[in-house]
Amino acid sequence: MAVRITIEGVPEEVRDELAVRAALQRQSMQEFLRCELERIASRPSVGEWLQGVRNRKGGTKTRVPPARILRARDADRT
Repeated sequence: MAVRITIEGVPEEVRDELAVRAALQRQSMQEFLRCELERIASRPSVGEWLQGVRNRKGGTKTRVPPARILRARDADRT
C-alpha cells in the first residue's frame, strides 16, 4: 500500500535543482523523487556497508599491509 510523504522546509534552490533533474529525465517531480527514494532504500546505508566490509575482513583473518596497497596504487598510475 502506497503512503504519502510530505517534506517541509526544502529550500527553493534544492527544489529547483530537483525539478531540473526530473525534467532532464522526462519525469514529473513526484515520479523522480519516488524513484530516488526507492533507489536509496534498495541499497545499504554507509554504516551497514562498512559493517559488512568489517565482517568480511574479520572473517578472512588476513591483513594487507598499507605499504603493499600504496605500491599497487602507484603501479597503476605509471
